[in-house]
Amino acid sequence: MTAHKVALLTREYPPDVYGGAGIHVEYLARELRRLADLSVHCWGSPRDEPGVIAHQPWAELKEPKPESTVLQAMSINLAMAAATKGAELVHSHTWYANFGGHLSKLTWSIPHVVTTHSLEPLRPWKAEQLGGGYAVSKFCERTAIEAADAVIAVSQGMRQDVLDCYPKVDPSRVQVIHSGIDPEVYKPQPSEAALLRLGVDPSVPFALFAGRATRQKGLNLLLAAAHRINPRYQLVIVASSPDTPEMGAEVAELAERVRSERGNLVSIGRFIPLEDLIHLYTGAAVFVCPSVYEPFGLVNLEAMACETAVVGSRVGGIPEIVVEGETGYLVDYDPEQVEAFTTALAGRVDELLSDSGLATKMGKAGRERVLQHFGWPAIAARTLELYESLL
Repeated sequence: MTAHKVALLTREYPPDVYGGAGIHVEYLARELRRLADLSVHCWGSPRDEPGVIAHQPWAELKEPKPESTVLQAMSINLAMAAATKGAELVHSHTWYANFGGHLSKLTWSIPHVVTTHSLEPLRPWKAEQLGGGYAVSKFCERTAIEAADAVIAVSQGMRQDVLDCYPKVDPSRVQVIHSGIDPEVYKPQPSEAALLRLGVDPSVPFALFAGRATRQKGLNLLLAAAHRINPRYQLVIVASSPDTPEMGAEVAELAERVRSERGNLVSIGRFIPLEDLIHLYTGAAVFVCPSVYEPFGLVNLEAMACETAVVGSRVGGIPEIVVEGETGYLVDYDPEQVEAFTTALAGRVDELLSDSGLATKMGKAGRERVLQHFGWPAIAARTLELYESLL
């Protein structure tokens, strides 16, 4: 049987990957190449990888900022749509590429599949990052999702969010295919030398946060909770790519307060190689995910694959990953009860920092859950089944 020609549209693709959506596309593409005639269309510098086409924005649209970010995205979407000629199906990821998928559908009369990794209406803080461009990003996403032939939600929580935000979408067109992880990449790899090089004391238990410095990821809430975590334990923060300079300054100020009033804070405000991140996951007694909005929460899978217990917010897709009392703990988040959240978060983190036996037991259960439920070959096979139902 001839393999179907599929075009994958994405902003992020290696080596330019900064979030869960980029990791998702990287591994999905790897597996789909075994099942389909795949081309990948991404942003940025030219790639050497066969079948990967990188697109650059129109230079004339570089101003005015921050709105120019969205205008440049639109120019790339136009280029992507033109380049998908000959594809039998197009599959877009995130608003940065969704409109390109929609234009491909219209121009070439082919099915368009959208994977929702997050939803713009549920991220109002993006107005700080994009200015008036936020209205355009919402337009791109809404137009693509409402017209898509199928919508993949990466969690049940995400599926409900799609139906709530976009009631025009037929529920039968929205199905859940979880994101996944490569357990041969993410696995326990202890290294005291790596921890020391990163400024972490291997002899002192530590809680770890890794993610972007955004309101969505709740880093400000973790820094507030830090004052209630026993100061004998280390708190390690790996956070880069703030949405705005103001957000970066706010996080820096909160971190400085923790450093001066509590101490035992290791703050790494730069990109670190994957192998170092895995050493941190492995060395941590507990991984903390205090997100206020998390459609899936891939970092939790990464930590669990490295046999680390997780304390996460009970939001979005996190409860579909973290099993309460088995692989970690879930903490209820209510924007009207922030202090209750930070108090409960600190209590659960403290509990695992002080009970190494429990943390180890939960960590091993976490990796077992990853192995059983979140492998990429099965995810790609389910995705191909969806494609074939539309062709």
